[in-house]
Amino acid sequence: MTYVEQESTPQTPPAVADPAPLGLAAFALTTFLLSAKNAQWTDGTDAWLGFALGYGGLVQLLAGMWEFRNRNVFGSTAFSTYGGFWIGLGLYILLVAKEGNADQVANDLGWILLAFAIFNTYMLLWSTQVNLAVFGVFLTLEITEIVLFIGNFSTNETTIKIGGYIGVITALVAWYTSAAGVINGMLGRVALFVGKPLFNLTPTQPPAGQL
Repeated sequence: MTYVEQESTPQTPPAVADPAPLGLAAFALTTFLLSAKNAQWTDGTDAWLGFALGYGGLVQLLAGMWEFRNRNVFGSTAFSTYGGFWIGLGLYILLVAKEGNADQVANDLGWILLAFAIFNTYMLLWSTQVNLAVFGVFLTLEITEIVLFIGNFSTNETTIKIGGYIGVITALVAWYTSAAGVINGMLGRVALFVGKPLFNLTPTQPPAGQL
């Protein structure tokens, strides 16, 4: 019997569901819980902490990994980074913060938030290429991080409280963007408005014969 080797042809991997609504929901809920604490609305302890590790951390990190599968460099970078942010923040509170006094912890949190504000600044700029809703998430998050790192560096309770209020707004914007992604994806049409990119940085095609 003669075996004939068949020519292998590349196959397109099957499409996967959009992980962005999940990542946004995970980010929104954990941000809401921590911001409610910063705004001094809660009478409990640290309800946000477990969700920082499990939902805002692990689930959002998974959403980032799935965005790599979708070849979405913006989504994979954003979700993976903020998944890592929540995991890192949760571990810091559990393993490090208990060893320091209040001023030292506030200083640490100030540096952590400053570092992520720097990252968020260029992601805010690039979010202008996604849509208005995503830009709104990064804009409110930028303001939240700036107010919170100022509040922590100065150990000013009022400033941190204001950062908590803005963080709640950030969570609501992220929840809306998540909800829009879910229903628009289900229906295959725009049911909830997300808007267009603010402007287009894509280079125009040069005329024929020109580089």
